[in-house]
Amino acid sequence: MPPLTRTENGRGLNRTISLEQLPEKAILVGFERRCGAASSAAAESFRELAELAVSAGAEIVAEVFQVRPIVEASTLIGHGKVQELKEMGEALQAGVLIVDHELTPTQQRNLENETGIRVIDRTQLILDIFARRARTSEGRLQVELAQLKYLLPRLTGQGRSLSRQGGGIGTLGPGETKLETDRRRIATRIKKLERDLEKVRTGRALHRDKRDSVPVPTVSLAGYTNAGKSTLFNRLTAAGVLADARMFATLDPTVRSISLPSRRKVLLSDTVGFVRNLPTTLIDAFRATLEEVADAALILHIVDVSSDQAAQHVAEVYRVLGEIGAAATPQILVLNKADRLASEDRDASVMGARLLGEAGQSTLTPAVMVSGLTGEGLGRLFDLIDSAMPFDLVQSTRFRIPLRDGAAIALLHAQGRVRSEDYDGNLCEMEVDAPESLRRRLKRYLVKGGPRLVENSVHK
Repeated sequence: MPPLTRTENGRGLNRTISLEQLPEKAILVGFERRCGAASSAAAESFRELAELAVSAGAEIVAEVFQVRPIVEASTLIGHGKVQELKEMGEALQAGVLIVDHELTPTQQRNLENETGIRVIDRTQLILDIFARRARTSEGRLQVELAQLKYLLPRLTGQGRSLSRQGGGIGTLGPGETKLETDRRRIATRIKKLERDLEKVRTGRALHRDKRDSVPVPTVSLAGYTNAGKSTLFNRLTAAGVLADARMFATLDPTVRSISLPSRRKVLLSDTVGFVRNLPTTLIDAFRATLEEVADAALILHIVDVSSDQAAQHVAEVYRVLGEIGAAATPQILVLNKADRLASEDRDASVMGARLLGEAGQSTLTPAVMVSGLTGEGLGRLFDLIDSAMPFDLVQSTRFRIPLRDGAAIALLHAQGRVRSEDYDGNLCEMEVDAPESLRRRLKRYLVKGGPRLVENSVHK
């Protein structure tokens, strides 16, 4: 059957549009259990839901928010509001209700039955976005696992696409068989995905072991989604990673090598952004990816410093880091998007201490003000990374190298900081701030006399 199409005539030109490509009309539904007006946290979460919906390709045609002292067990929201949504959906021809709350299977089924509109909750929306953005085979496996775990208890609430259980005579025939078949098929697929992801986890562990055998540690970028991680990652590495204002624009992890001011090399890793109420199924499914953050030597905690919710974002990132076992990993608080602030507000120590304090975290974490868009503050960020990395220590060392070994002289220029260089006959004597790995490679040319330790952060 050919896809449904619609023909538009404008300015004398006909064009045919596939209805499958048109954005789906969505009504957003917010709910908070409390007396009085909605809290600022609930309002921010609802605003964030709108961003998630747009990222998923929805056209928002209406927004409804209800504050209620009690939860309606069968539908979450009150029956009057359910009727209002039904009438609104019919009038606006909405195709989906997106609820900013995790619905039980029963609540989702009842809302669909009473409104006649497909219903998804925040968790399902995030899963849909992840499914759209996954590019690598690992990412697709992780998303599929999370989706199936979410779907399994909701099989009876998926509308006409799946057979339902019924009550009464003559209702437990093929329908019941189909439902049980679906459940077994999904359970079997979940086990296979878990085995495949365990292989991925084992493979990542082997790669980390190989990396640990040489002094090249990993620095991971972590932060709330849309904090500008990918833009900053591109600035630091010229990697060309997709940088987009949509939430979760970057899903699959990317690793690149960068050189610090001390000429030491580290691996910089960009991973998926966090979001409030990140589904537990996603954290479990993406554990293989998030282990890159947990095993990092240093975490660059990226914050959109221009956001009114910056402190809440910091607190949420700390919560997720705690769940994946990375709470104790050293951090640098990177206050990104400084170009959006007035000059008098760009004091990193003051701003960093305030955000950390409001998030209930130690204010001793070093902070730096940067802009991934303009490049402001990147020099200071590199210096902080350099001083925070306790590996491959740099020492001021003298080398005496025969001129015939030009490769060794070039290597010292490439991977060390040359302080002096003198030539005497067929020899070149050099004083170089050299990391331990470089000293080991050229130990045959070391001049006895004892090297002295160089402060890693001082390389001006």
